[in-house]
Amino acid sequence: MKILVTGSNGQLGNELLEISGEYREFEFIYTDEKELDITNETHLDDFFEVHRPDVVINCAAFTAVDRAESEENIAFLINSTAVSYLSKVSTKYGVLLVQISTDYVFDGKASIPYVETNETNPISAYGRSKYGGEIAVHQFAANAVIIRTSWLYSQFGNNFVKTITKYSKERGLLNIVYDQIGTPTYARDLARTILKIIPLVVMSSGVEVFHYSNEGVASWYDFAKAVVDYSGIECKINPISSKDYIQAAPRPFYSVLDKTKLKERFCIEIPYWRDSLKECTELLSE
Repeated sequence: MKILVTGSNGQLGNELLEISGEYREFEFIYTDEKELDITNETHLDDFFEVHRPDVVINCAAFTAVDRAESEENIAFLINSTAVSYLSKVSTKYGVLLVQISTDYVFDGKASIPYVETNETNPISAYGRSKYGGEIAVHQFAANAVIIRTSWLYSQFGNNFVKTITKYSKERGLLNIVYDQIGTPTYARDLARTILKIIPLVVMSSGVEVFHYSNEGVASWYDFAKAVVDYSGIECKINPISSKDYIQAAPRPFYSVLDKTKLKERFCIEIPYWRDSLKECTELLSE
């Protein structure tokens, strides 16, 4: 089975590359914007015509949440319009599309974990652009899986874990919000889950939505405190309210995802977020 990975220089793309040796049954094609411009529909069609993948995992995304508020056109081009092109070309060539989405499609007003059928109501430009991508998949893809995830981190790319590690080494005190609740997700765990799911859905039809994050619940404060503790860094993490930390984009106050559907359908055991974080921080400290 031939799997095309778009946006392969990002967190999830790099993790797929890192573990690919364990999956000899798959042939991987890794592309980033230099090799494949997913915002160019003609280029996409030509690429699919030549390489004929069986599956495409779309890891390409505009993920700068605050920048998206002032660069909404670019966010929508990459996160929505390009996804419509991928959906159309995947349908044309009979390809399974795996689209990565986000907890930010929800407004955060819930008090229990979100299931896949809960009403979406993104409150940021980034969230709206990613939800636009979901709409495009439903509209144009014949066979697709949408996986919503949350608070993604990795040893690769830019993410909260690497930011906290950097600044905690430079400063004796960090102020981190305690009143936004979600679940950190190790991109390597997500990558393994995607590769387990693919053979089970590649011959299906229609579009299905699944939620995936690590197990457990945390605030950004909890997350930062765990990063510092596991990294052995001497830095005080001070909890503050969201109103005292001004950001361009509003964040959902509660975005815990319910993973029951995915766990039961595919018999997947999901690691606890602290265990996965410890694994990642150990890799970062090597």
